[in-house]
Amino acid sequence: MPRYAIIISMLVLAGLCAGCVNSLSRKTPMLELHTRSMELEPGTEKEAGKYRPASKTVHWAPEKTALVICDMWDRHWCKGAEERVGEMAPAMNGLVETARELGVQIVHAPSTCVDFYKDTPQRKRSIKASYVKAPIKLSTRERWGTAWCWPQDEREPAMPIDDSDMGCDCKEKCEIVPPWTRQIKTLDIREQDVITDNGQEIYNLLAEGGIDNVILMGVHLNMCVLGRPFAIRQMVNVGKNVLLIRDMTDTMYNSEKKPFVNHFRGTDLVVEHVEKYWCPTIESTDFTGKPPFRFREDPLNPKK
Repeated sequence: MPRYAIIISMLVLAGLCAGCVNSLSRKTPMLELHTRSMELEPGTEKEAGKYRPASKTVHWAPEKTALVICDMWDRHWCKGAEERVGEMAPAMNGLVETARELGVQIVHAPSTCVDFYKDTPQRKRSIKASYVKAPIKLSTRERWGTAWCWPQDEREPAMPIDDSDMGCDCKEKCEIVPPWTRQIKTLDIREQDVITDNGQEIYNLLAEGGIDNVILMGVHLNMCVLGRPFAIRQMVNVGKNVLLIRDMTDTMYNSEKKPFVNHFRGTDLVVEHVEKYWCPTIESTDFTGKPPFRFREDPLNPKK
């Protein structure tokens, strides 16, 4: 056999062996995620506001991915909001179980309630993670008990819904007195999970785990899921690949305020805002294989 033929055969064999090693070393399959974003129509300026949906399939390694659960508290000052959290939590827990089994890092982030878990290994793990300097200065200006990543005028316009009344949609408006003490019990916290509501802590944890991908879900999208120090704005700003699970969230929106649409359409409008200016979204179906979650009172719920 000619010498060059022997060399080629050896290279092919080496490539096959490397492929075998890679396939054997990967214990779990890649996550296949079907994303949706809103892109500007060709030839239009951003100010014109002409957007169209754009779909894309991405594949993420589960061990390089974190799933962050934002502010799924046990109670809420708005009874309507509290009821919707309770309704959504069982479906969310099923999704979390699947993600955990696939090797995704689960992050429980019940803002201002982490001291409830101060003696747990999940909380201690977050505190003990080694400090890693972020590529930008992390938010420090406080709002509602944590640092807050405020809207960036150069990146996003005002919200498409008016939440200036804090968004309670109950017939008799509820008094704004925070009653939450912990995360809702429906969401299981397992040994390998972590608990934090701190921007530096979560950045340390992500760096420690070599995690580049962050998936957000929880409440409320027009407030905490965007603004908390572990949430969408901050994670995008520090350079992570970010996705929102659009059927695993809710908003604080009162339909008596602009744009005078029903509560659930208001949430959809905020999802579109995120898709335009911050990050793509996916549906829970990518993890569960089940139809997307819909609240009972949502007019788009097929069971209604």
